[in-house]
Amino acid sequence: MPSEADIAGIKRGLDAYEATRASTYWRVRWRAPLFVVLVLIFVVVVGWVFNKVADPREQWLSTPHVLLYVVGLAAAVFLYFRETRPARVLQRSYRDTLLPIIFDFIQDISYRHGVAPNSFDRLPRETVGSFNRQAFDDIVSGRYEDFPFELYEANLREGSGKGATTIFRGVIVAFEAIAPFPGILVASRRANRDVGFFRGIFTARMQLLSSGVPELDAAYEFRTDNAEAARPLVAGRLAQALTWLGETWPDDPARIALSGGDGFLLLPQTKNFFELPDISVPLDYQTHVAPMITDMGAMLATAALVRKIGARDEAS
Repeated sequence: MPSEADIAGIKRGLDAYEATRASTYWRVRWRAPLFVVLVLIFVVVVGWVFNKVADPREQWLSTPHVLLYVVGLAAAVFLYFRETRPARVLQRSYRDTLLPIIFDFIQDISYRHGVAPNSFDRLPRETVGSFNRQAFDDIVSGRYEDFPFELYEANLREGSGKGATTIFRGVIVAFEAIAPFPGILVASRRANRDVGFFRGIFTARMQLLSSGVPELDAAYEFRTDNAEAARPLVAGRLAQALTWLGETWPDDPARIALSGGDGFLLLPQTKNFFELPDISVPLDYQTHVAPMITDMGAMLATAALVRKIGARDEAS
């Protein structure tokens, strides 16, 4: 969790943003409608003047009137879009601006949105199985406790249309393992028949192991291409970490994958961890920001624990 100095810095950044948000929202809330109303009043007044000098049979439908209506409508539309443009620009840059401020306690913080994360191609497909549709939301990367990480929201699906199956939806944390694993080791939830069929395409070359803990073996499949190196981990610290994760993420089991020097923690979740209020809502630290920092701190602390699994077993 950030220190008091970090929190003070975050609040200063939020205060600066809040001043910009408030002025921009005021402009959209009051100036845009005001200018449009003034243009409409001008059109009505000029139209009334035209009526005074026009032939009674041509009032409101004469060429000057029609031209006035077209020009007035165009002016109203132009003014509306000009006055609301700062709000649209602010809305588009909302997360790009705020998330680096909120997570300022993370070293070398970087934020992206809607693109493929750099580490995703290194995620062993045995962890999730087959999918043909992928979507990414927020991506935060940086350094935590002196190890680099990449954390992102992912939605992986198989199929198309209404018949598509959600293979995984939640947060993926990619990190550098302390002790590289010589191969691939995956702890994934036991799949239903359909998902299991697609996963089987990838796991055919993988050996299935048992942790020796009935509750874990009922919830997880442990697969590896290096059984000799994986067996002490599966029966040791990996099983302990998964037991703890089962208490932290009880709804849908978390998943872990080790592949060489890369480690991956998959946390199934439908919640949007980085959801921010609309720009019309004043940003409050306790209501909107503190829970987000708590979630981020919990996920990174969990990843820090998982990345030590190999090193701890080697030490023991």
